[in-house]
Amino acid sequence: MSRYLSYQLDDDAGELVSRFEKYLSGTATGYFDVDEMERIVEYYLLYGRTRDSLNAVELGKKLHPSSSALDTKRAKIYLATGDVNKAYRILSNLVEDSDTEVVYLKIEALVKLERLQEARVLAGVLIDEETDEVDQVCLDIAMIFMAESQIDYAYEILGIGSKHNPKNIDLLFELAFCQEQKSLLPEAIATYMRIIDIDSYISEAWFNLGQIHFILNEFEEAIEAYDYALVINEKDSISLIQKGHAHFQLNQLEQAIEAYLAYADMIKEKWQVMLYVGESYEKLENFPKAYYYYKLSLNEMEDNYDALIGIAVCMLEMEQFAESLEYIGRAMKINDTLSDAWVYMAEAYIGIDNMDDALKAYLKAISIDPNQADTLLAIGNIYMDNAEFQLAGKYYEAAFSMDATLENIELFLAVANYYTGNYVETAAYLKQALSRNLDAAKLFLELCPGAEKTFLSTDK
Repeated sequence: MSRYLSYQLDDDAGELVSRFEKYLSGTATGYFDVDEMERIVEYYLLYGRTRDSLNAVELGKKLHPSSSALDTKRAKIYLATGDVNKAYRILSNLVEDSDTEVVYLKIEALVKLERLQEARVLAGVLIDEETDEVDQVCLDIAMIFMAESQIDYAYEILGIGSKHNPKNIDLLFELAFCQEQKSLLPEAIATYMRIIDIDSYISEAWFNLGQIHFILNEFEEAIEAYDYALVINEKDSISLIQKGHAHFQLNQLEQAIEAYLAYADMIKEKWQVMLYVGESYEKLENFPKAYYYYKLSLNEMEDNYDALIGIAVCMLEMEQFAESLEYIGRAMKINDTLSDAWVYMAEAYIGIDNMDDALKAYLKAISIDPNQADTLLAIGNIYMDNAEFQLAGKYYEAAFSMDATLENIELFLAVANYYTGNYVETAAYLKQALSRNLDAAKLFLELCPGAEKTFLSTDK
């Protein structure tokens, strides 16, 4: 049995279509038999020219009114244009035994009509009738179901085909795809390994294998798979950048940068990969180089929020606070709804000793995302410095409830409660602070002079 494809490539149809179009324009005469009309219709369908294909069918039916093959083509056109009911009415009047394509098209129509049980019955008959190429039939049927997101049945059918021919690589690729869609990732890995065992020079198999390992956070295995893909095709840019991402996830930042820069050499638009390089250098705390690559990204892509924020962070780290504010401001003109930018703005204001605006920025940050223990702690510190101990205690409590491991949080709570006269709470928090940090007593007395007799002496 010849393999069914929705649109079959006919390398020689171009000349035939040219002759047909000259005939339509009146610049040539001639005759077209049924087979030629079928080829013309398929050619138009292949290139998405459905109106031309339908016109060709209509002319073909005038030349060959009894041709069921052209009726089949008309049904195929209706399926392509979404007129499924029209397609099925035509197919219902055709004899299935006369043309296997009719059966496939009926299955396709039934799946589109969500008459899945009927489609499965027809598919089962088609498989049972086949003796030589069961795997190909299963693959073709599975593709019909997959096109309508019927992954479970496609997976079942592909499993049958795989048993009949364990070395059908096309089928195994689709089987692996279904396994990925069903989140059967270990099974998908095994299937890609089967493909590689059959032909180890299929770079797509290595790449897909790497992708699954990446999803599973198995980054070393992912890198190995990407490396094999790159051995087969050294210009495989997608494998190269994915390799960079895997190194980044492993905190192997120098290797990540090497992969990113090699990828940059392969592409025209580089602004996105320059962000990755900048981020890698930022994690390495090499802020001048991080700044350099973020700037390259910004120069290529204006209004680049991530590059602007990256530059601002680098300037913060290099204590260029006023310059940092400039870039944060530019970023916020693009998007002022992300809490991180407001935190960076607050830190820049602190750097230039503008505590009022720093507080406003911090408060804006937690209004966007309240789940920021560090920001709540920073707000408490500003209120503490302003001797607004009630407010300081409120934000310290919120930070403590979110993250009890914050450095010196119990000490700050003890101080805030001391100045608001909550001595029971002061004693309790001070006890916790002393259990974590032996220097807490000294720090407490620096912040609360004269409190030694009331608290520390009772704790000895």
